[in-house]
Amino acid sequence: MNIAIIPARGGSKRIKNKNIRSFLGKPIISYPIKEILKSKIFDKVIVSTDNDKIANIAKIYGGEILFKRPKELSGDYSNTQEVIVHAINWIEQNIAKPKNICCIYPTSPLLKSIDLINSFKIFKTKKWDFLISATEFSYPIQRAFFEDKNGGIKMFQPKNYFKRSQDLTKSFHDAGQFYWGKYSSWLNKKKLFSKNSKFYKMPKLRVQDIDNIDDWKIAEKLYKIHYGKK
Repeated sequence: MNIAIIPARGGSKRIKNKNIRSFLGKPIISYPIKEILKSKIFDKVIVSTDNDKIANIAKIYGGEILFKRPKELSGDYSNTQEVIVHAINWIEQNIAKPKNICCIYPTSPLLKSIDLINSFKIFKTKKWDFLISATEFSYPIQRAFFEDKNGGIKMFQPKNYFKRSQDLTKSFHDAGQFYWGKYSSWLNKKKLFSKNSKFYKMPKLRVQDIDNIDDWKIAEKLYKIHYGKK
């Protein structure tokens, strides 16, 4: 049994009502739900939330609300992995033991069903603990620098100052959209980033972390580019 779990708590601070805020006219959570259902690879699409308003909106767009997320898992410092484990335990106790579980964030409007389909094909070909969405850094991290205590520039890796970009190892970062994991991997709280995990490469123009209003506006512009929405 393949399960999609969307963690969507109600207490977002930086962007009020972030998980159900209007994104080009519709609640942002509706976009990933639509693509999850479109993929037709999940037996259930479950929204884990502590908020009744989020629950009601999620149901309108096809998400299932099978339980209310406990208060202790709904705070500012709640761990996503613990939220997924709670959902898995509930599912196993009340429905059946799931096999493959995909955590999908509610603020991933650029997600496409084909990403879920193709990533699942890769995930199930080998005994990976996890498969995560990722994209390449736009600039070599080996040549990154920071501001020192005197306000000057200091490189993290000075040895790479004269190296050409094409000679440096390509680096990637979490795209923040979805995370496939086996039942045992989630329950044993294994590390997402390890030699036993694989990543699914996403195009840069379909990845946008949304932490503030500027991020939100950029995400809307990117959505218009890909879907032609005005």
